[in-house]
Amino acid sequence: MVKAARNKGQKIGFVPTMGALHSGHISLIEAAKQRADFVAVSIFVNPTQFGPGEDFQKYPRPLELDVKICREQGVDLVFAPPPAEMYPGENLTWVAVEKLSELLCGQFRPGHFRGVATVCAKLFNIVQPDVAFFGQKDAQQAVIIKRIVADLNMPLEIVVCPTVREPDGLPMSSRNQYLSSNQRKDAAYIYKSLQKCRQMIDAGATDTGEIIAEMHKILNQVPSMNIEYVSIVDAETLQSLERIGGRILAAVAVRIGSTRLIDNILVDTGKR
Repeated sequence: MVKAARNKGQKIGFVPTMGALHSGHISLIEAAKQRADFVAVSIFVNPTQFGPGEDFQKYPRPLELDVKICREQGVDLVFAPPPAEMYPGENLTWVAVEKLSELLCGQFRPGHFRGVATVCAKLFNIVQPDVAFFGQKDAQQAVIIKRIVADLNMPLEIVVCPTVREPDGLPMSSRNQYLSSNQRKDAAYIYKSLQKCRQMIDAGATDTGEIIAEMHKILNQVPSMNIEYVSIVDAETLQSLERIGGRILAAVAVRIGSTRLIDNILVDTGKR
């Protein structure tokens, strides 16, 4: 189908997902429909990006519902391969992005981004899209995928779409369903801490240590929350910043119970 569409001169848009589709995924599909003539969505829970003790086995897999959503959204092709099709034998070739993969989430999920990078490279080779769509919620992933495409001269464009949020600010995520009602309320403090960051920058704060300390104060109001990191980094290199300047990424990762949640905001200060 993809080859036939390309032979007709159609532009191929691609949305890679792990399924359990929600409004965030739908926003990516909508963006793909605006930018492309033919839209493909992959649904694949990639085993190589999960570490020991992570939620690979319990990760939601409502495939029939996901396909129904794709059909309703006008998706042209759903690619939902079994693991044995993506990894038919022992995988000896991996895509590893140095430096970028070792920061932020990479400190707490060793090997995660190697799995992400490898499966995305495989999917790009299979689908051969002209443009692929990712969400800003997974900011580090988006930076890494952009770097893969640039460094390996892949002939496609990566588009990063804004985070879609619940009314209280919590970003849409397939893992939100793991949260109890009380944990769900506690999770809203993550975005509150990021809003505080933006407010302080807008008010002229430039010391990232001072801003991070205030963000910690908000998160520490929640006894159930175990903070993994609160970081302010350069939006492209992901390197930590001591002073606010240029385009920055403020990122937070926490655990509430057994559920790991991440969120971030981009702030372009215009200061160089």
